Amino acid sequence: MDLIADILLAAGALGAGFYCLVLSRRLKRFNDLEKGVGGAVAVLSSQVEDLNKSFVTARQMTEGSSQALDQLTGRAESVAQRLELMMASMHDMPEAAPQAQVQAPASTPEQPVAAAEESDALAAAYESNAEAEASAEEPAKSSGVMFVRHSRDKKRVA
Repeated sequence: MDLIADILLAAGALGAGFYCLVLSRRLKRFNDLEKGVGGAVAVLSSQVEDLNKSFVTARQMTEGSSQALDQLTGRAESVAQRLELMMASMHDMPEAAPQAQVQAPASTPEQPVAAAEESDALAAAYESNAEAEASAEEPAKSSGVMFVRHSRDKKRVA
């Protein structure tokens, strides 16, 4: 009886060893870096790293574009404000002399003198108004050059 039990125990141990050998070979093929799941995992992990890098690059580019757009919007708003001020100041400018005054003959020598004094007074008022607007606009100016004219002719370099 002991002999039969030993034979069965040895056969079971050999069967378990053979089964372990088969499982180890299957596991090696499964984890093979070129053909198995291990290769797929390696490829996927490298793709994830590449996607993370491209995501970081795209985020930096969008942040830079956003900042540039904010700056351009600010500059556009300041230019729009200046244009509004200029349009408003156009209403303050003296109108051209009516045709009736230009064509009417000067009957007395006092009329041309009065017209000249009036035009001088209007010119002085306009100059003082323009100076006041210029001094008011100076704090609102942006720090950089707004528009730059580029020469299309490359031979002329200033």
